[in-house]
Order: sequence, then structure tokens, then C-alpha cells
Amino acid sequence: MRTAQEVRTSRWYGIAITVGLIAYGVVHLLVAWIALQLAWGNSSQEASHEGALEELASKPLGGTLLWIVAIGLFALAIWRGLQVAYGHLDTEKKLSSAGRGVLYLILCFSAVKIAIGSGGGGSGKKQSMSARLMENGAGRVLIVIVGLGVIALGVRQIYKAVTKKFTEDLVGGVSEVTILMGQIGHAAKGVAFIVAGALVAWAAIDYDPEKAGGLDTALRTIKDQPFGSVLLTVLALGIAAFGVYAFAWSRNAKR
Repeated sequence: MRTAQEVRTSRWYGIAITVGLIAYGVVHLLVAWIALQLAWGNSSQEASHEGALEELASKPLGGTLLWIVAIGLFALAIWRGLQVAYGHLDTEKKLSSAGRGVLYLILCFSAVKIAIGSGGGGSGKKQSMSARLMENGAGRVLIVIVGLGVIALGVRQIYKAVTKKFTEDLVGGVSEVTILMGQIGHAAKGVAFIVAGALVAWAAIDYDPEKAGGLDTALRTIKDQPFGSVLLTVLALGIAAFGVYAFAWSRNAKR
């Protein structure tokens, strides 16, 4: 217990969280950039967190940057784990912290895979897994449940945007611009999650694995709608706003 408390109050731990949140912000800015290219062109890159990491890998010193991102995201996962284990949180907040920790860990593993050259091909694996699950009724029910869970996550993001509940993660004084960026960013992520969850659930109901997908599929679906380029541009700017918010969050994160 004392060791964990010492870790949480140490200087290097604070620096690691700061680096991790900056990395998280960079990932969102890259997703937004890819989404903008998709809105007004034909981007071959996946408009997803993994696609953003692959975009980063293609830049000068991309491999080094990926390792920094991976280390930062791992620090965020540890941060959330310690919050769950030792933080004075209610059940809802513990579940939220645990979920975020898992997300950070998944992104960390993706960054490591791409950094060592074993990334790619993830989309095909996801589709084949969906196809296998849809071969029986229980698998299809599971996919529907996952889709509904993603929709619920999206609704929660919008709730946090409207109520400014995300400010509970902040300490110290933050500007109104930072709060506005947080509201726009959480709302945009909420919309993307809701669309992605609906696609996953409908794919199982309609028995069409090709319709199941993550963030990239959701954004491409929005692009295909009337005025899709404009809608996708607005959503991309919202995701970029979350990236900007993450930079401010890195300076005012509640440990």
C-alpha cells in the first residue's frame, strides 16, 4: 500500500502520465487527420487508432516516436490500475477507470506491434472473427451485446460532454477553451462510438460480417451519407478537439 502511494506521488510517475496523455492526444489528432483525408479524398489509411499509429510509424523517427507513445500509454494503463486498486472511488468510477486502463493497454500493444513491424492485417482478422462468431446463434447474440455496449459507451461520452463530467479528471484551474474542447471532443467520440456500435449490432442481426467494424467502418459509413463529407469533416474536427483537450489534460491530470 505504501509503495503504491509512493509511486503515485513520485515525480517520474507524474511525468509518465503527462507523456502518456500527450501521446493519447497525438493519436487523436492523427485519427482526425486521416478522417479529413477520407472526407475529401481517398485515404487508404485506416481512420482508426491503429491507422493513426501506422501513420505515425511512416514519419521520420516514426519508430522512436511509436516506442515513446507505447511507453506513455502503458503508463496510463498503470495509472488507471492504481486508481482502481488504491483510489477512493465509487463503483461507477472504478469501472470507468478499469475500462480506460484496458483501452490504453490495447493501444499500447498496437503501438508495440507496429513498432516491431508486426502490425497490419488487423482488419481481416476482425472480420474473420466476426464471421466465425456469426456461425451460431450464441455468437451473434454476443456480437449484438458488444455492439450495444459500444453504443452505451458512446451515449456516456455525450453525457460527459453535456454535463462536463469529464472535468472530474482535472485538477487546478483550466480555461473555458479547454472545457469547450473537452465537450466537443467527448461529443464527437460519442457519435463515432454510437455509429460503430450500431453497425456491429446490425451486422449480427443482418448476418453480414462485412458490415461489422470499428471506428474506420463508422467514419466511412458517415462519409457515404448525404452531405457525408461535411458531416465527416465536422466529426474529424471534433476528434481533433479531443486531441487538443488531451494536451491540456496532461498538465492538469488528477492522479
